[in-house]
Amino acid sequence: MLEFNTSQPLTLGVELELMILNRRDYNLTRGSDDLLLQVNRKPHGFDIKPEITQGMIEIGTAVHSDVNAMLEELLAIRQLLVDSAHKLNLGLAGGGAHPFQHWDDQRIYPKERYQLVSELYGYLAKQFTVYGQHIHIGCPDGDAAVRLTHYLARYIPHFIALSASSPFYQGVDTAFQTSRLTSVNAFPLSGCMPVVRDWAAFNEYFERMESLGIVASMKDFYWDIRPKPEYGTVEIRICDTPLSIDTPVLLAAYAQMLARRCQEDGWDDISPEPYLTYSYNRFQACRFGFDGVLVDARGNRQQGLQEDLLDTLRELEPHAEALGSQRQLAALRQKALKCHSDSRWLRQVYEHSGSLSEVVRRQSEHWMYAAPGVGVN
Repeated sequence: MLEFNTSQPLTLGVELELMILNRRDYNLTRGSDDLLLQVNRKPHGFDIKPEITQGMIEIGTAVHSDVNAMLEELLAIRQLLVDSAHKLNLGLAGGGAHPFQHWDDQRIYPKERYQLVSELYGYLAKQFTVYGQHIHIGCPDGDAAVRLTHYLARYIPHFIALSASSPFYQGVDTAFQTSRLTSVNAFPLSGCMPVVRDWAAFNEYFERMESLGIVASMKDFYWDIRPKPEYGTVEIRICDTPLSIDTPVLLAAYAQMLARRCQEDGWDDISPEPYLTYSYNRFQACRFGFDGVLVDARGNRQQGLQEDLLDTLRELEPHAEALGSQRQLAALRQKALKCHSDSRWLRQVYEHSGSLSEVVRRQSEHWMYAAPGVGVN
C-alpha cells in the first residue's frame, strides 16, 4: 500500500519549470547541463534540477507556511540562476510554452525516468517541452489529501485563468489563453483523480492499476491535481509558469486560502456530479481565460469565470486574514477585476513588434530582472 507521510497542514511549496534560451533569436537551447554545472560551482542549498528535455530547468522552494518567506527564497534562487546564466550568455524565462520552438528539435535529458517516458510515449515526450508551476499543500493524512483533491477540482478554472501564459505554440497564435494543457491532455493518464472517498479507496484503485501493469508509481498519473504521498501533500499541476517572479506566490496563497476553508468547514461532500462539467469548465478556462463560462452541475446554472473568481475571493477574506495573506488576496482581486493575464500581454508585445523572438526576449527580460509587484500588464 502507498503510505501517506504526514506533513504540517497548510504548509506550501512550489516548483517552477523555466525556459533556457539562446541570446541570439531567443529560441530554446540545450543548456541545462552547462547551467547546472555553473550553478553548482558553489554550494547553495536550493532545489535546482533538470527536466525532461534539455531546454528546461526546474526550481523548487523549501516548505513554507508564510508566502512572503516563499517569495524571498524565489528571489534568491532567481539571483543565483541569473548570475549563472549571464556567464554562459543564456536567457531564462517563464511562460507555459515557448512561442516558436519545434518539438522535434528537442533532446530528452539523459536520466533514466525521462528515457523511459520517451520510450513509452514516443514523440509526446518531446512535445512535453512545456512549462508549468506545481503547488504543494501540506496535509495531515491521506484522507485529508483525498478530500482536498476533490475540493480543489471545483477551482481549477481559476488557477488556469490566473496563470495562463502560453497563447503561442509552434509559431502560431492558438487562440487559447493556455496551449500548454493540450500537450498534457495527450497523455493517457491525464485528467482528474477518480471519485474515491478516502485513502483506503485510493489505495485499492492504485493497486488495481498497478496489477494491470498501467502504473508503477504516482509519477505515472498526469492528473491536474494529485495526492503526493511521499511528500504528504496535494499537488496542483494545472498552472502555466507565470512570467513574473511573484505571481507563483499569489497562486500558492490562493491555494492555501482554499485549503484552509476546506479544513475549517470540515468539507466532505465528495460526489461524482461536479465532475460532469469538469472537462468543459477546464476547456472554457484554457480557451477564454477570465471570459470563460463555468457550468455548475449541482446548481444547474452558468456563471462567468471572472464573476465566480471574484465571489470566491470575497468569501476567502477571513481565511486570508487568518493566514496573513491580505496583500496577496488584494493582488489576486486586481488581476481578476482588470482581467490581467500574461497571455494578453504576450499578444500585445507581438502586435506591436510583429516578432515572436521579440516576444520571448521581453518575457525573458521580465522574468530575470523585474522587481516583485511589477506585473507585465
